[in-house]
Amino acid sequence: MCSDCAALIRDEQPADIAEVRRVETEAFGQAEEADLVDRLRDQNAHLLSLIAEVDGQVAGHILFTRMWIRSGETRVSAVALAPLAVLPEYQRRGVGTALTNEGLRRLRGMQERIVLVVGHKEYYPRFGFSRESAERLSTPFPTDSFFALELVPGALDGIAGSVEYHSAFGL
Repeated sequence: MCSDCAALIRDEQPADIAEVRRVETEAFGQAEEADLVDRLRDQNAHLLSLIAEVDGQVAGHILFTRMWIRSGETRVSAVALAPLAVLPEYQRRGVGTALTNEGLRRLRGMQERIVLVVGHKEYYPRFGFSRESAERLSTPFPTDSFFALELVPGALDGIAGSVEYHSAFGL
């Protein structure tokens, strides 16, 4: 539960699939992100899928999947945050913040070390994501929207290379 948004954050359940699709579609104004979530779910690619429930209604969703950084001969494990969606009527009320904070807390508990996200440059730095942490990583996305977060201090030390998303991303 987050105090500022009254959202209950919980694991996604099979009964939530249709509502998650609706949230993704309404939040982004298109079905592309909903289709991505379906593909990742169908391929069992997710590490963590969380729901924000407000007054018994699914109001938001966040998904984390496995990804890798190819650094020389080494393949470093990382996590992709994609997507984060909140129904328009619940945006700017702390729902996305609650989802992101809980997701990052759980990833730390899962011993994950690095999280990468493509997103809004004004939004993700509040959680510790930075462009500077990602500057030695090459991505198929615009670099001004590409951020990294070290869940373990120094996790990106000495790592430079290209990111590899799960095949469900279609890159």
